[in-house]
Amino acid sequence: MSSETSSTMIDTTLGPLMVHRAGTGAPALLWHSLFVDSRTFDAVVEELGRQRELFLVDGPGHGDSPGPQGLYSLEDCATAAGQILESLGISAPVDWVGNAWGGHVGIVFAHRFPSRCRTLTTIGTPPYPLSRVERLQMSLLVFLYRMLGPGPFSGSLAEVLAGRGAAKTAPTAAAAISEAFQRGNRRGKYWAMRSVMLQRPDLRPVLPRLQVPTLMLVGRDDPMNDPEEAERAARSVPDGRFAQVTGAGHVAPLLIAPREVTQHVLQFWAHHSNREAAA
Repeated sequence: MSSETSSTMIDTTLGPLMVHRAGTGAPALLWHSLFVDSRTFDAVVEELGRQRELFLVDGPGHGDSPGPQGLYSLEDCATAAGQILESLGISAPVDWVGNAWGGHVGIVFAHRFPSRCRTLTTIGTPPYPLSRVERLQMSLLVFLYRMLGPGPFSGSLAEVLAGRGAAKTAPTAAAAISEAFQRGNRRGKYWAMRSVMLQRPDLRPVLPRLQVPTLMLVGRDDPMNDPEEAERAARSVPDGRFAQVTGAGHVAPLLIAPREVTQHVLQFWAHHSNREAAA
């Protein structure tokens, strides 16, 4: 992040959450993917920060946020985001930018608190839950993580979030994911996996009820987020848009094609601002 970034720990119902602040302008809240932390937004902070004051949250158990030692929900995460805004004295609606988990939280936040959300952008956020087979596979991995810690899984996780063969084709991105996975609170991350991955709900019924302009970005080669399903999900939002970006994993676009991501986000923000001005 920029050297001009400031950081504040804020108490919420999910425990203290670290919030990094950068840029100037109307407020935007950024929430990262599971397994990593707010540093995965580093490559987009400077450009987005010219248009918005960015509030980058380290989710529970990730980065510098310890996280609760028990199960919680996406609704709890959305409530915690609201508490962050209240604590910082932000009354204006925010432009939400969420990567994977952050997109799930953003959908819930926009649905529950539409007056507090100006626009919603999701990046690599499948709105459907894990299949039964996927849940069984992930349950085993979560158990092994609890027993062994992050070390044995860092390389394979980088392949999932940045794309197969990322260690060779995108070594910087793979290293960033591996390092982020090993940071944070081990027990807090374990509970995050159980709470927001294994228990992830089907958010597709929520999408047609969203009242905020929504942009859904998906990596062209993301094996865990089918582009056709993602486009159907985006089109189900009354004011929804869809675009594909470079990347083969949920986090890959932010690390491999940050300029492409920022162009889509800035164009989306500008379009909404022009429409507001014309109204």
